[in-house]
Amino acid sequence: MRSLAAGFVFAFSPAFAGVVLAADKAGPEAFNNHCRTCHSRKEGDNRLGPTLHGIVGRKAGSASGFSYSEAVKSSGVTWDEASLDKFLTNPNGFLPNNNMKPFSGIADAETRTQIIDFLKTNPD
Repeated sequence: MRSLAAGFVFAFSPAFAGVVLAADKAGPEAFNNHCRTCHSRKEGDNRLGPTLHGIVGRKAGSASGFSYSEAVKSSGVTWDEASLDKFLTNPNGFLPNNNMKPFSGIADAETRTQIIDFLKTNPD
């Protein structure tokens, strides 16, 4: 019972709340720093790149209203955490001849994870 009470106190402590809030901000910040120039998370909002709304579980090259490269359309990839991580690490290495130039990838694994976790949520 003592450990349960201690866990409860820790979970609602200001220090823990700061950690949770920092984690909540990390995904949007990473997305904004690396993706937002070309992509939106809003449904149907294609820009220089396609909308990333609902990308997890979606077949590559299938967002309506966007003109994809043949490489992406014919890739057979369904976006999940693993494929997104590989793509974000090295887009041209994962899907050669895609149109994500000049984006060459994100080396930092934590940043990629933050972006992928953020993409798994959809905007209101």
